[in-house]
Amino acid sequence: METRQQERGQGHIRTGLLDPEPVTEVDEEMVSDVDLNNTMTDEDREEILSELTKLEEEISTLRQVLASKEKHHSELKAKLGITPLSEFKQNFNKSWYDMQTSTAYKKTSETLSTAGQKTSAAFTTLGTAISRKFGDMRNSSSFKSFEEKVECTVSNIKLN
Repeated sequence: METRQQERGQGHIRTGLLDPEPVTEVDEEMVSDVDLNNTMTDEDREEILSELTKLEEEISTLRQVLASKEKHHSELKAKLGITPLSEFKQNFNKSWYDMQTSTAYKKTSETLSTAGQKTSAAFTTLGTAISRKFGDMRNSSSFKSFEEKVECTVSNIKLN
């Protein structure tokens, strides 16, 4: 005795109790999705299919409305001369302003300013100390003796 059953989503009819084809993953998924405790009547099924169809139509309509509104939006921007580049600049400037007015930026800026001032003062102090040391070294007897020897050597070279 042969039975005929049609598989959902497969679109073909199998005949016989023993199918010659092996069970595929799709068949296994379909079997696992079957809820044996929930028996649905044909009326329930038709009602759900009707609701599904209505939802799909509403989604399609909403997509069309959104596309129309996006087109109108673009047209209005074009009339105002708002280009993607000008929008980018505006967004960038706003983000830059927001960042500069943020507490974290202000604290970081103050810290860096203080660090820069301290570094500048340290270099000034270091430069002053080096100048003083060179002055002290130039006034030392060792440097004067060296300087005299160099001057004497230069004079001897010029004479010869």
